[in-house]
Amino acid sequence: MMVDLSRLTTEQRNPATIDLDQMSPLEIAAVMNQEDKKAVLAVQQVLPQVATAIQWAADSLRQGGRLIYMGAGTSGRLGVLDAVECPPTFGSAPESVVGLIAGGDCAFVKAVEGAEDSCTLGAEDLQRIHLQPPDLVIGLAASGRTPYVIHGLRYARSIGCKTVAIACNAGSLIGQEADLAIEPVTGPEVLTGSTRLKAGTAQKLILNMISTGSMVNIGKAYQNLMVDVQLTNEKLEVRAQNILMEVTDCSRTEAAGALQRCSGNVKQAIVTLLEHCSPTEAHSRLEQAQGHIRQALKLPEP
Repeated sequence: MMVDLSRLTTEQRNPATIDLDQMSPLEIAAVMNQEDKKAVLAVQQVLPQVATAIQWAADSLRQGGRLIYMGAGTSGRLGVLDAVECPPTFGSAPESVVGLIAGGDCAFVKAVEGAEDSCTLGAEDLQRIHLQPPDLVIGLAASGRTPYVIHGLRYARSIGCKTVAIACNAGSLIGQEADLAIEPVTGPEVLTGSTRLKAGTAQKLILNMISTGSMVNIGKAYQNLMVDVQLTNEKLEVRAQNILMEVTDCSRTEAAGALQRCSGNVKQAIVTLLEHCSPTEAHSRLEQAQGHIRQALKLPEP
C-alpha cells in the first residue's frame, strides 16, 4: 500500500518559498532564517510536555535506568549526537544515554536503505541492548510514522518502560504508541519534505532540553556550571580550574592543587575548598547529598 504523506504538514509545500530556485543567496538565507524562528515558537507550545519528559528522564537515571533515543535518518542522527555528547559534558557513563539509529551505527554517515521501514529492527535493537523497565525510551520521527520507531516504542511499552514520542506533525502515529507525545508543529519546510531543516532543529532543541534538564536534575551542575566535566584534555583541565576559581574565589594554583588532591573530581574539589575539608570528607558529603553540591554544603560538620 502506498504511504499517504499528503496530510503531513512536514510534507506540504511552503508558499513562502515557491520561487526558491530563483532566489539570491541572501534571499535564501533570509527566508530560511525567518522559517527557523517558527521552530523555536513551535517548541514553545510544547514546553509542558518537554518538562514531563525531563522529569521522567531524571527519574530513570536516578534509578539506574537509561535514557534511550531511537530514530531513523536525521532523527536518529540527532539522538545519537545528543547521546554521545553527554559523557564529556556531564561525566555520565557512556551507557547511561544511548542513541539507536535504524540500520546501525554505519547509518550515521551513510543511509541504510529500508531500515526505517522495518517492523522488527526497532524491537531487535532494544533487545540487543537489554532494555529494562527502568529505562526511558524516546522515539524520534519528524513525520511521526516511521515503522522502526513505532514498533520500538510498542515493544518498550510491552515490557513496562515509559515511552516518549517526538514528532513534528500533530496526532502522529508514534505519539499514539507512546505514554507521552511531544509534537511541535513546525509546518512546511523551505525545501519541501526536507525535515532536516525546521523539523530537525525543533527536535534538536527538545533533545537539548531533555538531556540537559535531566542531568541538572540529578546533580550534574552547580549553579550553571558543568561540575561533572571530565578532564580528558588541556582545555577541559583549564575549564575545571576556571570553575573552581569562579565558585570558590581561589587562585589558579589553588584550583590546580585541589583538583590534583581530588583526582580531577571537580565537585569534590569545590566542597574541599568551600568547606575546608579533606577529599574524603567531601566525597562523603556528596554521597549523602546524592551528588548535589548545594545539599552537600548544607550538611552539618561531622
